[in-house]
Amino acid sequence: MDELLRLLKENALETPRNLAKLLALSEEQVKARIAEYERQGVIRGYQAVVNEDLLGLDRVSAVIEVKITPEREGGYDLIAQRISKFPEVDSMYLMSGGYDLLVFVKGRNLKEVAFFVSDKLATISGVVSTGTHFMLKTYKDSGILMTAEKEQERLQVSP
Repeated sequence: MDELLRLLKENALETPRNLAKLLALSEEQVKARIAEYERQGVIRGYQAVVNEDLLGLDRVSAVIEVKITPEREGGYDLIAQRISKFPEVDSMYLMSGGYDLLVFVKGRNLKEVAFFVSDKLATISGVVSTGTHFMLKTYKDSGILMTAEKEQERLQVSP
């Protein structure tokens, strides 16, 4: 991966001036490269990694394994594009192994996620089966730990 992209992945808030210093480039060169990456679609967006557990939100996250029958003309892509348009879908990946798609969804509650699976996802032509797993706690997201590491306390040894 390009060093500029790696630095932006680590901290998208880093200023072009600081990036230029780190890369031994001019600020204008950095801005031009970022603009070109955005134009090409290499950079798709910028976002903060938020620890939702600390916000006290009553939201439910789930990962859904989906087995599909690929379409003759579009393979997996047409069904995947259709599924990805649902607002509940946060992320989705084509996978190897026992299922074809891995779909990450969010909802306000368990019932909302269940409704998405039973009434929206499972009814799509080509969807053969689903397996839903609810996420209980987030330990790490997008390479970032969600909890501060506790210092290891050494036990006192008494004579």
